[in-house]
Amino acid sequence: MTKYVLLYQGGTAPQSPEEGEQLTKAWMEWFGTAGDAILDPGNAFGASTAAGADLPASGATGYSVVQAASTAAVEGLLVGHPHLTDGGRIEIHETVDM
Repeated sequence: MTKYVLLYQGGTAPQSPEEGEQLTKAWMEWFGTAGDAILDPGNAFGASTAAGADLPASGATGYSVVQAASTAAVEGLLVGHPHLTDGGRIEIHETVDM
């Protein structure tokens, strides 16, 4: 199995406690569906800064780490993902053992 980092971009923040509860429920259901593929459910990101080359900011809002046999298998896990249904984007980054 290969390890992948899911880098979340965009999406919208809940506008009320009720929306927050619904969003949390949707995420927990997705984690349940993904099951053992989840290695690290991850976290949301707060404010960021950058060092080094003057490149555009990634707009990353959070991450998760999953394991799967292929990128296609990861894409299959993302069907119905709450971040995608919330208007966000997910970049799939395959990790490389060093």
